[in-house]
Amino acid sequence: MNFQQLKKIAAFYGRFTLSFTQVGYLWRKLFWPRVNLDFAGQHWLVTGGSGGLGREMVFAALRGGATVTAAARSAGKLRVLESDVKAAGLVGLDTECCDFTSTADTQRLIERLIAKGRRIDALMNNVGVLNDDLVVTAEGREASFTSNLLSHYQLTEALIAGGVLGRGAVVVNVTSGGGYNVPLSTAMLNVTDPARYNGTVAYGFHKRAQMVLNQHWRDSYGQRAIDFYVMHPGWSDTAGVQRSLPRFRKILRPILRDERSGADTAIWLAATRPDQPEHELVWFDRKVRTAHAYERTRVTKDTPASLVAALQAELAKGPV
Repeated sequence: MNFQQLKKIAAFYGRFTLSFTQVGYLWRKLFWPRVNLDFAGQHWLVTGGSGGLGREMVFAALRGGATVTAAARSAGKLRVLESDVKAAGLVGLDTECCDFTSTADTQRLIERLIAKGRRIDALMNNVGVLNDDLVVTAEGREASFTSNLLSHYQLTEALIAGGVLGRGAVVVNVTSGGGYNVPLSTAMLNVTDPARYNGTVAYGFHKRAQMVLNQHWRDSYGQRAIDFYVMHPGWSDTAGVQRSLPRFRKILRPILRDERSGADTAIWLAATRPDQPEHELVWFDRKVRTAHAYERTRVTKDTPASLVAALQAELAKGPV
């Protein structure tokens, strides 16, 4: 690692550590008005709902009176979720087993949801993963790209086209502060070459693309009265962080956010549907933030149109 890289790392952590950890959350929380989380009559779909931030979203929605479909890969974790929900005296949970690293499995989930014909009032695009090592799926795609971005696009577009996600609904996309470090680059989204793959870097590009994709959806579907928000949860002590960023966690563990703090803004957005400026942005701790912490990330040959074209082309390939 050279001096310039060390300088960038020091600047990043110096700028964001207090803000993104539990310290920033607890300070800002002091000034928030109380919000009644009333989701009665709503039906939510939470991807990655068996653990971490997704699990918090599931419980918040159920406590607020919604019914919830929690979709996740692990049948065992979904059974634990069902048991914990029952133990908490809550009702209204359905579960769907889906591997979001597989477009074929995501398509099967879509077909099941549309066949049920049940309106979805809130879609929480939460599922994601940061892989240390390159994982290429049976379909020939890099696994985290498919989970973090392609499945979000596939699911959201199909549910809108299928008529179950429509007027009055809200979509909340969960990104990451890691997206602040890179510009939009379609060339860096699906890296399957071991010599070029870096899990943390790949994750950052996926998360930047989520911010751009959210803006595309706002521009494309605003006339349909569907609200689209993109938020980042700060630095939370999730299972993904524990698995993929052990050194980061070891250093910052005492001040990392718990899962409830990390999920707070996503739940608040679904409850309050606040107005937002037309320009590209990210929500963090219940407030609009810039989508670009550094001017260098604005510089890119790609556009929202080229991102969508790349995702559409990827889905059109089927298994590759």
